[in-house]
Amino acid sequence: MCSQLGMPRVSIVIVSYNSQADLEGCLQSLTSAPPRTDHEIVVVDNASADGTPAYVRARWPGIRLIETGSNVGFAKANNLGIAQTFGELVLLLNPDTVVPSGAVDGLVATLDRNPRAAVVGPRIVDRTGRAELSFGSMISPLTELRQKVLVVGNDRRVPIIGSLVDRMTRQTRTVDWVSGACLLIRRPDLMAVGLLDERFFLYTEDVDLCASVRARGRQVIFSADVEIVHLRGRSVVSARGPSRQAYRQSQIAFYEKHHPGWAPILKAYLKLRRS
Repeated sequence: MCSQLGMPRVSIVIVSYNSQADLEGCLQSLTSAPPRTDHEIVVVDNASADGTPAYVRARWPGIRLIETGSNVGFAKANNLGIAQTFGELVLLLNPDTVVPSGAVDGLVATLDRNPRAAVVGPRIVDRTGRAELSFGSMISPLTELRQKVLVVGNDRRVPIIGSLVDRMTRQTRTVDWVSGACLLIRRPDLMAVGLLDERFFLYTEDVDLCASVRARGRQVIFSADVEIVHLRGRSVVSARGPSRQAYRQSQIAFYEKHHPGWAPILKAYLKLRRS
């Protein structure tokens, strides 16, 4: 997987949490038709209770495993993996993805063609080929509402919204952020912004990372020409309560960092909803 010098060009970092069932498909897709670009694969396990570490060691002995010892969250686990890899490009990849042949190489080629770009993300589809809205404008109260309407409408297969999302994802463009389910970033840019912000335990860390990159005058690209399959977080589905709580905590942290004037209003709204 690596060059003769032993230094990969791409470091693929996969954070797992009770993801054993999904990892099989993900790692199989990466190894059965591996990227032609020199690469390494690292699985960072967040103290899974489903036997994921033992499974990786037994089933995938050639893939490096990092065990965090506790559930440290998505951002911190990625940072631990990044710190122990060497590629000039870092691919953050969810365990519930399937990566078709040529997809990683396509993302690499996109960055090679665009020296001003620091980040690129692919078109993401579900197992039926239906597109997800995996990019967007910088989060604010208005854009967050718009994004939610499009995502929920697409998930519920509202025809007019599904058609709109499909059209939106057919065009390569410069965007504010791309999904952390599959995000390729240049290591120098990643190091310059201080890696992922560990205040975000789960959710919005990708939007925050892209915002930090853009603040340095660098670009984020959504590539419609590269496609991966996303099976939509089975481990999250199995823990909807904690997942929802983690989202709200990250949402508050995001507004406190990027929109401090709105943070008290958001907190009051969430408190009212709980009551």
